[in-house]
Amino acid sequence: MRAYALNAQSKALLESLRVWPESGFSTAVKRIEVHGDAGGTVSFSAQEQGVDALTWIVDVPALERRLAEALRFQPHVECLAEPCDAALTVVCEGKSSHAREALGVRSTVTAYPQRAIAGRLRCDRPHEQNARQWFRGGEILAFLPVDGPQGNSVAFVWSVLQERSANLMAQSDEALCRELETFSALALGALEMTGERGMWPLQLAQVDRWIGGQPGKAWALAGDAAHSVHPLAGQGLNLGLEDAAVLTETIRAREYWRGVGDLKLLRRYERARRADVQRTALTMHGLQQLFAQAGTGWQSMRNVGMNGFDHSGVIKQWVARQAMGI
Repeated sequence: MRAYALNAQSKALLESLRVWPESGFSTAVKRIEVHGDAGGTVSFSAQEQGVDALTWIVDVPALERRLAEALRFQPHVECLAEPCDAALTVVCEGKSSHAREALGVRSTVTAYPQRAIAGRLRCDRPHEQNARQWFRGGEILAFLPVDGPQGNSVAFVWSVLQERSANLMAQSDEALCRELETFSALALGALEMTGERGMWPLQLAQVDRWIGGQPGKAWALAGDAAHSVHPLAGQGLNLGLEDAAVLTETIRAREYWRGVGDLKLLRRYERARRADVQRTALTMHGLQQLFAQAGTGWQSMRNVGMNGFDHSGVIKQWVARQAMGI
């Protein structure tokens, strides 16, 4: 079972739509620990930032269920089985969007030499509302706390080297758990797989245009149809929800004489989101590339850098609040 990491901005948006998952399906993260491959560490705590939580981990099925329930009670929203003509069509059907391709939008894709393996684990020790991440040997493992404050289960996402991903997926649950225990240095003790696993390729992708069409029949891209980034910071869904929020606000604040499909109006959305997504994408790409470099010189540099950043005070606080969306 997969899980999403949602920042404060995304949580506020979902709460305003009354689709925040019910109690038990979201877990507030009080601390984040990041471990390098040679002693480097960075940690963030909600107490230091003066907030209730750094982020929230939400079960994917619970969020999708709440969204589906909310749609049933929206008088101005209708679920359609087939596309229909509209003044504005928003394409948000994922990174393999057929509608985007039909519109002639070109994507610049950088494939990472990694595959993400994800699943759910029961741990010997409680997670204590801590999210944990390890960078090692060109791979990245994240444990995300689930099942509430007292839980001892985590959702894991392991970005593994492509050449060994198939072998890891072919292993038994028990054997894969032993691999995870070794990689995480038994941070949460013995591990047990509690659900099915999934695997998918990782990539950096951005489109050449976010909007198009003609007056009266325009389109805009949002979410993974417009961009995809490395999942190492869990920003994928946050970026997509911010797309929706900015597009909605752009339409709401339009001049009274502009229609929702006015291309000059939609360019405001494109400019705002392209710049924000590009900053996040380049940051994630840079971190991935930094930890993919082999050699003791690279290893020493990045771990010294991690320790320095952990004691950087104002800089660290600014980065944390940017990631939290506040």
